[in-house]
Amino acid sequence: MPCLFCSIIAGDIPCYKIYEDEHVFAFLDIGPVSEGHTLVIPKTHAENLQAGSAFDAERLLSAVHQIAPAIMQAVGADGYNLGMNHGECAGQDVMHTHFHIMPRKKDAPRVFTKTHPSKEELVATAEKIREIIQ
Repeated sequence: MPCLFCSIIAGDIPCYKIYEDEHVFAFLDIGPVSEGHTLVIPKTHAENLQAGSAFDAERLLSAVHQIAPAIMQAVGADGYNLGMNHGECAGQDVMHTHFHIMPRKKDAPRVFTKTHPSKEELVATAEKIREIIQ
């Protein structure tokens, strides 16, 4: 079975892309725990962080460093959780290395329950973030 994230990178499956460079691809989670919840993935397939190269790990963290502030600004967040589930037992659903950037607002409860925003809400959020990144 083809990798879901590799299919997204290839453009075979639509997404709400917020960032892309030669090595990294970032898009909104369609089941976000907070507004602006973004997945940051390497373009090179690896099941988990250790299965990939140190170079890809560096590029991932560099992208997080660059785009997290833009995400926070776009959604009015005061901070963010950075998460990675490594392996099925840790909750990894898609076996392709990825970080979660989960923006947080000071007075909002810090929950990890998926929400179901509309397509229009996701499009608007992605546009706000892209405007700040560019």
